[in-house]
Amino acid sequence: MSETFQHLLYEKDGRIARITLNRPDRLNAIASGMPREIARAVELANEDDDIHVIVLTGAGRAFSAGYDLKDFAERRGNNQGAQAADADGRPWDPMVDFNMMFANTKDFMSLWRSYKPTIAKVRGFAVAGGSDIALCCDLVVMAEDAKIGYPPARVWGCPTTAMWAYRLGVEKAKRMLLTGDLITGKEAADMGLVLEAVSEERLDARVDELAERMAGVPRNQLMMQKLMLNRAVEQMGMETTQMIATLFDGITRHSPEGMWFKEMAEEKGFQDAVKMRDGGAPIAEGVSRPTYKF
Repeated sequence: MSETFQHLLYEKDGRIARITLNRPDRLNAIASGMPREIARAVELANEDDDIHVIVLTGAGRAFSAGYDLKDFAERRGNNQGAQAADADGRPWDPMVDFNMMFANTKDFMSLWRSYKPTIAKVRGFAVAGGSDIALCCDLVVMAEDAKIGYPPARVWGCPTTAMWAYRLGVEKAKRMLLTGDLITGKEAADMGLVLEAVSEERLDARVDELAERMAGVPRNQLMMQKLMLNRAVEQMGMETTQMIATLFDGITRHSPEGMWFKEMAEEKGFQDAVKMRDGGAPIAEGVSRPTYKF
């Protein structure tokens, strides 16, 4: 059951499937094609009767730094993340954007819908789209000093999986998404966002302990318990929330402030644009349109 991937590694380790995001030179930033490969790797594990548990991590010093802004923000002109008006003056098409982003959302959610339990092992960073990937897993274990959050909530993004609400509850989710702050693994565990945080030195061993404990349980038992618990959450309206979140994600990237961020990334580079976004000063001052009253 060998298969070659461009953006990740897939390995069997007894009853455990290990998926490793493999763009360490870019902090495992999400490139075109990576979401589809994640879903395919999850599918391989589900098709394999030897596998009971899936562990997902990132190569090198980070889990994932989110979508690769060098590809989607810094690159000039049209791309998958930003539709500029064309020569005929036609505006961006929200359904083209939705079709692309909702495909990614469904691919990330393959981790949630997998019949085999999934564990995210997070070191370094799981930010922006990288947090979407991690939070779709059944369990998340972080290094105490790792960072998680969704900074694009400040401008140029909305978390399409909407997992913040389902993991944290509304008030704590608002605290994260109305600021775009990053928190440490320890803070995330204390808040209830992730299962637990351990020292960097203990991270591999702790995740293996959990995976091996689950690997001893029959596959049908794992599947039934997970399906029951997933349905409890999904009946809260998860699918509808994700549809709205994915539409809003496209709007954030094509709002006046979103287009400002894209222009800054093109002119100054995405790293400087991110510093301007996250620095604490008012974002896109003078760009925002007035609020319309009806």
